[in-house]
Amino acid sequence: MNKNSKRVHFIAIGGSAMHNLAIALSRKGFLVTGSDDEIFEPSKSRLNKQEILPSQLGWNAENIDENIEAIILGMHAREDNPELLRAKDLNLPIYSYPEYLYEQSKSKKRIVIGGSHGKTTITSMILHAVNELGIDVDYMVGAQLEGYDCMVKLTNSAEIMLLEGDEYLSSPIDRRPKFHLYKPDVAIISGIAWDHINVFPTFDNYVDQFRIFCSLIEKNGVLVYNSEDEEANQLGNEFSTKLKAVAYQTPDYSVTNTGTILHFDNKDYPLQIFGGHNLQNLMGAMNVAKEIGIPNDDFLNAMKSFTGAGKRLEKITENDSFVMYKDFAHSPSKLKATTKAVKEQYADRTVVACMELHTFSSLKKEFLPQYKDAMESADVAIVYYSPEVVQHKKLAPITKELVKDGFGGDVLVLNQTEEVLDFIHEQNWNNAVLLMMSSGNFDGINYEELGNKLS
Repeated sequence: MNKNSKRVHFIAIGGSAMHNLAIALSRKGFLVTGSDDEIFEPSKSRLNKQEILPSQLGWNAENIDENIEAIILGMHAREDNPELLRAKDLNLPIYSYPEYLYEQSKSKKRIVIGGSHGKTTITSMILHAVNELGIDVDYMVGAQLEGYDCMVKLTNSAEIMLLEGDEYLSSPIDRRPKFHLYKPDVAIISGIAWDHINVFPTFDNYVDQFRIFCSLIEKNGVLVYNSEDEEANQLGNEFSTKLKAVAYQTPDYSVTNTGTILHFDNKDYPLQIFGGHNLQNLMGAMNVAKEIGIPNDDFLNAMKSFTGAGKRLEKITENDSFVMYKDFAHSPSKLKATTKAVKEQYADRTVVACMELHTFSSLKKEFLPQYKDAMESADVAIVYYSPEVVQHKKLAPITKELVKDGFGGDVLVLNQTEEVLDFIHEQNWNNAVLLMMSSGNFDGINYEELGNKLS
């Protein structure tokens, strides 16, 4: 696009996903403008470095004129946003974030990574492999990965687009799940476990979103699915007559002090990752990679240097007798898989697992029973929630007793950050592991500082 002609304008440019797309389009040569009523770090610095940070905060209808080729609307904006209303008055094309990604990848082979859990890890694995093997791909990843300064890449040269397929809503005026808009040539479903209860009020309604996703795979497309997950397996079988359906499952592996040895096709592959769920994700990624021409052996050899996705079992500190991890796990399935993986890896150590209920779903009392036995693999299990966060999300109050009943077992429930820290500091950390799990940060706990004190 000629920078002297029409432009793309972002309403709510500061969002974690939106600012990455804005930077990618600017790097592609688009004239990018945007607005927001609040922009936090790291979005602010990244937009400033790309020279597309709005000069002032706030919404202004005068930002919108007929020279704008496309409006990209973020979830942070409201339906009565003055810039959105002005864009509608001018009859400008208005896109959600996923819609515009599709527009940018219509001519490419689209690979969409779907599932309630494992999406970022699988996407990261495929990205790692294509980088190791020198294959040019465009991509969109939902989390910040180490070694990348932008999680969206858009070029004219790449023939493949790798998209992490989130099932959450597309925009304030488009209530479709994001992954319904990508129309994949190759899709994967890593597993289906009820999430986003505020949008999908029943499990059946949630599963239906994945059924629709499968129905939108392009003609002669491929569906890779986890046959060990009941719902994913059912969809794989259901669509096997309409698509090429490829099942995968957890492979044979051995636990080592440094990670894992994968046993596959009569070969052993030493890996730095660990946990059955990660090995399962690896098989899913391998089968997707095969559909873009990467032989299994090449993929697995490339994965020897993969150390994990950002915020997923990220090691904070380690010495001879103590190790601390932080993880993004917050839903029941993620919590169970992560805790189990750590205990399997450190079978002879005391595993203390501490998780924060932080999302809308996790703090809703009707959803708490979904966490039954989610932390049973831990030797000591702590669940923390903030009553203030519950109130802020305008949810019905929950009690420690409700949370304890939901999780079951000997879970210790705390609702003050100081209580969590006090309990942790009282423990004996000789021959032990601390696993901190949250999509938040326990109201400001500094993980690195905590890890240094305990080690």
